[in-house]
Amino acid sequence: MSIFRTNDQTQFAASIDRFLADACGFDIRRRLVATEAGFDESHWRGLADLGALGVLVPEAHGGSGGGGPDGAVVMEAIGRRLFASPYLATAVLGADLLRHAPSAGDLLAGIAKGTTRTAFAVTEPESRYNLADVATQAKRDGEGWRLSGAKGVVAYAGAAHQLLVTARTGGARREEKGIGLFLVDAKAAGVEARAYPTIDGSRASEITLENVRAETVIGDPGNALPLIEHAVDLGAAMVCAEAVGAMTHLYETTLAYMKTRKQFGVTIGSFQALQHRMVEVYTQVELARSMAAVAATAMRGPAANRARDVSAAKLAVDRAGRHASQEAIQLHGGMGMTDELDVGHYAKRVTMIALTFGDGAYHMTRYQRLSGLGS
Repeated sequence: MSIFRTNDQTQFAASIDRFLADACGFDIRRRLVATEAGFDESHWRGLADLGALGVLVPEAHGGSGGGGPDGAVVMEAIGRRLFASPYLATAVLGADLLRHAPSAGDLLAGIAKGTTRTAFAVTEPESRYNLADVATQAKRDGEGWRLSGAKGVVAYAGAAHQLLVTARTGGARREEKGIGLFLVDAKAAGVEARAYPTIDGSRASEITLENVRAETVIGDPGNALPLIEHAVDLGAAMVCAEAVGAMTHLYETTLAYMKTRKQFGVTIGSFQALQHRMVEVYTQVELARSMAAVAATAMRGPAANRARDVSAAKLAVDRAGRHASQEAIQLHGGMGMTDELDVGHYAKRVTMIALTFGDGAYHMTRYQRLSGLGS
């Protein structure tokens, strides 16, 4: 998104890209994602030293107090290098939600310094993308709360020190009122987590909560949905930027391959039909870049406008990502499907992004509703 960046953002992006390129190349990544943690602590500290973990943390707590466009700078670099880490779960979602927590200054400072990691436990086994579909229960217990329920596909929960958990404090299931957001120690009694690798090499967990004590409630315990929706929209905007980074790599890698791969005695890049296909990929990547910038900027606006613009961007980026991934694999031939080549791994990540924070059908429906175009 260089054409939308300030000079400071451009220099920051370059420093992050250099660090990720030097610290965690593709072979290193393959080794790391096979481990239980799924990432390297030294890489995490390196991001903290660069200031990347504190981009969305308020200045009062050691961060730079940036917004969506600043977070997108880091996320695009992460996508370009296929960097596996809890960055989205902690430095994006955690930083955004903890701003609303009482006495959370130490946790926010810990995020910026790289000593605190969070995971956002919002999805439930039957909730799909409906953030109001919350079956997990929260009951008053003196000055605190007790939580019971189940959460699914909680990204990097195994690496988290604190869990941000949505739970129902009142009302009927799927009712927008009566939803609270709670901070829970990941090692608290009653928390059980089953970790597993996802198809793109990331890590996630299924979490069960049995009468778990939560000392901190974030925001209004009966009306936390607006905070949750803001965080999820921010997450969607940030994975749009990540997808742009991944697509850029796919385009550049495929273009370089076409300039060296020979068939019938000439490079395949000399075939006009394949040139046309690469032009279309380039066009789609640049469209995605523009729409990702729209989503990042929309985080500053009113809730309805933000949601509409994020849905439009997510839909466009996901479509562009599918096209770029499929073309990259096909133009590499059979090699594109092998684990030895990074193309397939990038394609898997782009595919997972398309299902994260709402798929195409969800965002199409939401965009139509918010634009007054019907259901």
